[in-house]
Amino acid sequence: MSVTEQIGLAALRKLDPERAHKLALSALRAGLAPLPGPVTSHRLKTTIAGLEMPNPIGLAAGFDKNAEAIPQLSRSGFGFIELGAATPRPQPGNPKPRLFRLTEDRAVINRFGFNNDGMEAITNRLARSRRSPQKIEIPVGLNLGANKDSEDRAADFATVLAHCGNFIDFATVNVSSPNTEKLRDLQGAEALEALLAGVLDARKGLQKSVAIFLKIAPDLDSSEIDEIADVARSSGIDGVIATNTTLSREGLKSIHKDEMGGLSGKPLFEMSTRVLARLSRTLGKDVPLIGVGGIGSALDAYTKIRAGASVVQLYSAMVYEGLSLAPRIAKGLDELLKADGFETVAEAVGTQRGDWL
Repeated sequence: MSVTEQIGLAALRKLDPERAHKLALSALRAGLAPLPGPVTSHRLKTTIAGLEMPNPIGLAAGFDKNAEAIPQLSRSGFGFIELGAATPRPQPGNPKPRLFRLTEDRAVINRFGFNNDGMEAITNRLARSRRSPQKIEIPVGLNLGANKDSEDRAADFATVLAHCGNFIDFATVNVSSPNTEKLRDLQGAEALEALLAGVLDARKGLQKSVAIFLKIAPDLDSSEIDEIADVARSSGIDGVIATNTTLSREGLKSIHKDEMGGLSGKPLFEMSTRVLARLSRTLGKDVPLIGVGGIGSALDAYTKIRAGASVVQLYSAMVYEGLSLAPRIAKGLDELLKADGFETVAEAVGTQRGDWL
């Protein structure tokens, strides 16, 4: 991390977390952050669900909810980026304050509630990015959400995909946010099968190929994990993202530890990795996995991969480590793969799964 980035992060941490995030995004759009471009090597190049990536380090949804900084994020060292979540209609989300830093725990709690500008505005920005003379060279995805007051939340996911799908490379069905009441009820087998069928049907009407991923919660028992694995395999989706934020507060020290919302960051690492490994054992090579939850270093990313993830995503650790974390992790992962004799990321996937079961 550069001295400039250290000073910038120190200044941002003195502000309200949500305001700090908006300022960081504005600075990125204004060109005030160094953009290293794609970080890659023959070891780091990765393909998942037909998506070719320069490296397996992705940006998780939530950082750029409204698709405002696509060109800049595509040159920030990530191998792929996920925007959103997007809902059919704009919505303000939950009342503020709704974002909390847990500095002692290297964690974050949020209860945003799918605040976003809606699919119309987001589609327009996605379309502009595709027309930009500056070519987007990494896969760009969109997290699909449902309006809080929707009469048919399951249908909202298909609606957003039908509207935005021609301008993205993958879409994530997000039924695991804890901040929209009863949303997680859609993770049940019967409801999930119907929801995914609607999304996959909407995909048929698109003019391009779009991979469909399912994002699940970490707060699942073994039978629930196996049930989701069965649905993932039978539905024909292209991957599972394990996992979203947790409702657990075990072991936290920070003053904000009892705030309502989803917990992300370092405390989530072990829980999410165990869910990942369980899914990997059940699904084998049938459905690739995206590992997310608590990644803050190259070793964390490598551990997720060896537990069963084909690629990984991060977000919360950037609150403490800055945007340069992504290229640093990618370069460090390359060294770890090399040291253990792996010629590709794919060779390392699942090689230490048993440590987490």
